[in-house]
Amino acid sequence: TPESLYLLLTSRAREMLRAVDTVIVDEIHSLVGTKRGAHLFASLERLDRLQDGSRTRKMQRIGMSATQRPLSEVARLLGGAEATACAEETPQPRPVNIVEAGRRKDLDLRIEVPVEDMANLGESVSAAAGPQLPSIWPALQPRLVELIRTHRSTMIFVNSRRLAERLSAAINDLAETQIARAHHGSLAKEERSQIEDALKRGRLPAIVATSSLELGIDMGAVDLVIQIEAPPTIAAGMQRVGRAGHQVGATSQGVVFPKYRGDLLACSAAAERMLRGEVEATYYPRNPLDVLAQQIVAMVALEAQSVDEVYATLRGAAPFCDLPRRAFEGVLDLLSGRYPSAEFAELRPRLVWNRLEGRLEPRKGTQRLAIANAGTIPDRGLYGVFLADDSAGTRRVGELDEEMVFETNPGDVFLLGASSWRVVEITHDRVLVVPAPGEPGRMPFWRGDGPGRPLEFGKAIGKLAARLAGLDAEAGVALLTQEHCLEPSAAANLVRYIHDQSAVTEEVPSDRSIVVECFVDEVGDWRVCVLTPFGARVHAPWAHVVADRLREGGGGEVDVMWSDDGMVFRLLESERPPELDLFFPAADEIEELVIKQLSGTALFAARFRENAARALLLPKRQPGRRTPLWLQRRKSADLLQVAARYERFPMLLETYRECLRDVFDLPGLKQVLRDVAGRGIRVRQQVSERPSPFAAALLFHFAGNYLYQGDAPLAERRAAALALDHTQLRELLGDAELRELLDAEVIDTMAFELQRLGTPYPLQGRDAVHDLLLQLGDLSRQEIIARAAAAEPWIDELVAARRIVEIRIAGECRLIAAEDVGRYRDALGVVPPIGLPAAFLDESVEPLADLVSRFARTHVPFTTEHIAARWAMGTAPIRSVLSRLAEQHRVVSGEFTPGGQGGEWCDANVLKRIKRRSLARLRAEIEPVDVSDLGNFLLHWQGVTRKRQGLDGLLDVLEQLQGCVLSAHTLIRDILPARVKTFQAKDLDELCLAGEVVWRGFAPLTSSDGRIALYLTDHASRLAPPAVALEDGIDAEVHGVLSDRGAIYFDELVATLGVFRNDVLDALWRLVWGGHVTNDTLTPLRSLGRERRGLTKRRGTRGGRFRSRRSVTLAGSEGRWSLFRYPESAGSVTARQAALAAQLIERYGVVTRELVRSEGWEGGFSGFYPVFKALE
Repeated sequence: TPESLYLLLTSRAREMLRAVDTVIVDEIHSLVGTKRGAHLFASLERLDRLQDGSRTRKMQRIGMSATQRPLSEVARLLGGAEATACAEETPQPRPVNIVEAGRRKDLDLRIEVPVEDMANLGESVSAAAGPQLPSIWPALQPRLVELIRTHRSTMIFVNSRRLAERLSAAINDLAETQIARAHHGSLAKEERSQIEDALKRGRLPAIVATSSLELGIDMGAVDLVIQIEAPPTIAAGMQRVGRAGHQVGATSQGVVFPKYRGDLLACSAAAERMLRGEVEATYYPRNPLDVLAQQIVAMVALEAQSVDEVYATLRGAAPFCDLPRRAFEGVLDLLSGRYPSAEFAELRPRLVWNRLEGRLEPRKGTQRLAIANAGTIPDRGLYGVFLADDSAGTRRVGELDEEMVFETNPGDVFLLGASSWRVVEITHDRVLVVPAPGEPGRMPFWRGDGPGRPLEFGKAIGKLAARLAGLDAEAGVALLTQEHCLEPSAAANLVRYIHDQSAVTEEVPSDRSIVVECFVDEVGDWRVCVLTPFGARVHAPWAHVVADRLREGGGGEVDVMWSDDGMVFRLLESERPPELDLFFPAADEIEELVIKQLSGTALFAARFRENAARALLLPKRQPGRRTPLWLQRRKSADLLQVAARYERFPMLLETYRECLRDVFDLPGLKQVLRDVAGRGIRVRQQVSERPSPFAAALLFHFAGNYLYQGDAPLAERRAAALALDHTQLRELLGDAELRELLDAEVIDTMAFELQRLGTPYPLQGRDAVHDLLLQLGDLSRQEIIARAAAAEPWIDELVAARRIVEIRIAGECRLIAAEDVGRYRDALGVVPPIGLPAAFLDESVEPLADLVSRFARTHVPFTTEHIAARWAMGTAPIRSVLSRLAEQHRVVSGEFTPGGQGGEWCDANVLKRIKRRSLARLRAEIEPVDVSDLGNFLLHWQGVTRKRQGLDGLLDVLEQLQGCVLSAHTLIRDILPARVKTFQAKDLDELCLAGEVVWRGFAPLTSSDGRIALYLTDHASRLAPPAVALEDGIDAEVHGVLSDRGAIYFDELVATLGVFRNDVLDALWRLVWGGHVTNDTLTPLRSLGRERRGLTKRRGTRGGRFRSRRSVTLAGSEGRWSLFRYPESAGSVTARQAALAAQLIERYGVVTRELVRSEGWEGGFSGFYPVFKALE
């Protein structure tokens, strides 16, 4: 493989390769468009260079494939070029003979649909789950079993690993015996070999495979190939069907089953091109800098190399023929430690670049780094699955996605390779299993992205759609059956699909027309479907730009999704569909618009992570050990944050290049937009009541995109919607006195670590001394020796090699890395010594800021005077630089050191580490207790064990309970009496009448009780949730009177409105439960307990303070009614969450997830977690 060749060349075993005479690259087309191909052909140039001088003729290269185009591009990649180290000299391509066999493989294709009408699929029914969505699978699976049983050996190809597992399990269930096994890249090599052997020997009738069996594998006498849904490319389709009849002169028999009507169109276009052998054009990537970085390190791993020789060797590989010298040296800068590794540890040097001698030299660990991180296949953080009863622990079954493992527990059974496995144990990097034959198991899943339909294939689909739209039904069926291999029922389905679309939009999306379809969805939001067949590589950048234009155009929030068949935009706050021009930016502007959007996308972050890993910036610690994907993402995000400050950072440039050239098809998008502007492609806008057939198929993908958002708990989704402003949160919480909170011992320990003093890993070798100066900046000889007693000879060697230099600062002789000379010259006026490379003397952009920033990163809290004294300069420029760094959030000011005086500065990340360690020491003092202790604590905390007394005591209790929604009767009868001695309801009324307390209704429980919350008057605006929406009618009239008149009695309200008293009372209580209206006492709530029978005589009650003289009243109408007062402007979500979090701590002392959940707050515990974390 490309990887094993690279490993041989990067080890002493390379000597065995000197005698290689011929290299055969089979299935070369699969490598052309990938970085794996660029990696392989760079290795072949290294192999050529290894043989120079030891052979009389060049090594012969042979490339083979049945599906390659254009041949000139593939030939250029295979042959490479003769190149020199002179960038102005164009490499001369080596001669390549192209041998065309001249014989196209005979294909016997047919496209079937297992139902009469694909627009009206029957429901699939499961005994466990009841009726499911309409599906083609209940009709398709019996047909697959039938085909398998009527052929000796069958290969079924699918486009995803999950479908391979699902389909093989369904086939075996239906057949009631194992007649099929799943085969894909997530199965261990040994497992795959066993499955292949079983098929070859006739023990296994069928395999359900992904592209893992597409290339270069002779499966023997395979009778039939079945393809489920359209193949991803024409080349893939030909390779797959070609597995059948894999003998000279034999015909390959294949059956294609579309999954839905839109897929039927793609299958039909693919079949025609497969019969003609019209595969898509593929082009190799140009100048992939991540591959370049890995190969440079590998070339230097065993011995020093000339810079010119490395440059010339790699330019011989076609992907690097046009590599500019500046880009090459930019990668050398990265690998030799030119970028500050103190900001991100993995930016430390990988090799030594001796600029004076023009040589690259290995460092300690260079070879190990190159070998442990070989290849270009990205690390997805997958868990290995191993047999638990294997004593050596090496019997690998396969691998599972990290996300699936997180949802799996010991004892669970899952399927892998159509076999059941029971989980015994889950460790940090592997899942241990035992076989569980016959037991039903969970279906595994893997996250992954397909490459997207090529534009060329998309245009073929569009051309067929347009052709069918212009024919009547009979002619369309005839065309499809004769030229596109469709069976009559399949042809009738496709013609009906095209004509159904034409009936709605008059035109069908094609290579010459785009349909923009607008309609209102089920929840009242506008959806816009841009229907084109041009493929996801065109649609992805287009959709990003359009979504941004819609947001800027005042469309509010926009949901966006794209697929091979178009784009969907959902406008959440728009009253009308957007202008058509917003969907079609100018072709000349599109690249700039895409670049502007690209850096903020998840795609860019993911590709940057993969590129940085290939370039050895995110290396694996141990070969074969899993690195969790979340950790990879976090480290990548940290690196990206540092890299973003350097506009020519090589992996940033590579990520832009890869996204714009390899992932997206920007030239294709530009051509589409030019054709739209030049009327070569028509655009039709359609506003309809419901989606057309094409739009409905696209919306199915849209629903799938958002379907699994429901997997997050409802409270967590609500919490995400709260969108806390963390800056405002910090302001609300105020600045804590960190000087009183930070641990002095932690700060002292951190100071030693940052300065590399007393480290458990002492410096070893001259490279380590050079790294030390790059990390810490200027140090005297004595300061270096304090960190490594044996450093004296290493210092002399580095000075002699001009890798470090001696300068005078503050009257003292100090040493700095040669890479820093320009900074010290421009910042401190240091005179550089003669004889240094010009690259080290380039003018720096912000030299003093670079030095101060490094000083901050390597010191615990410091003062301005500390730096000024170190460099013998005034404090004013230092203070100015620190202020600028503070504006960029790279340093913070405050009072940090315990026992210190005055203001200090600290690097933001250093302060975070000090906080974390100080917090960890405090947390270590905390011990868990039994849940009964929490119950006892709460009784004490809320005063149940030591009751308060009087109105002041009642106010204390209410201050603790405010905002807690409770039954009114329970509150008055049980909760308050348990906390206040001799509590009486009239005490609560007295506080309400005095304006100290207000109450808000939430919901009725029974005719005589409801849920309410009490608030201290001054706190209600911060703690009470907003009222529910006000309904029209009498409720609005009552609200209006209270708004105009203020607090009034019920009789006055009835007189003002002039309507029935009972109607007014009912409206009043609806407003109470909606949070609009309150009363100046709780008397009406208590009187609801009496039976309400219209008008009743009121008599004095025994024990009452007086006997009412009013003739009639309604129970529940007593007291004065008024609007519950909310602040005029709604406060921010952040301020409210901070106030509620503080109240929860006041109420419970120890806040747990369950306590928060019991109160039913929006967002649940997750909504409060950021506030609690900030408080901590």
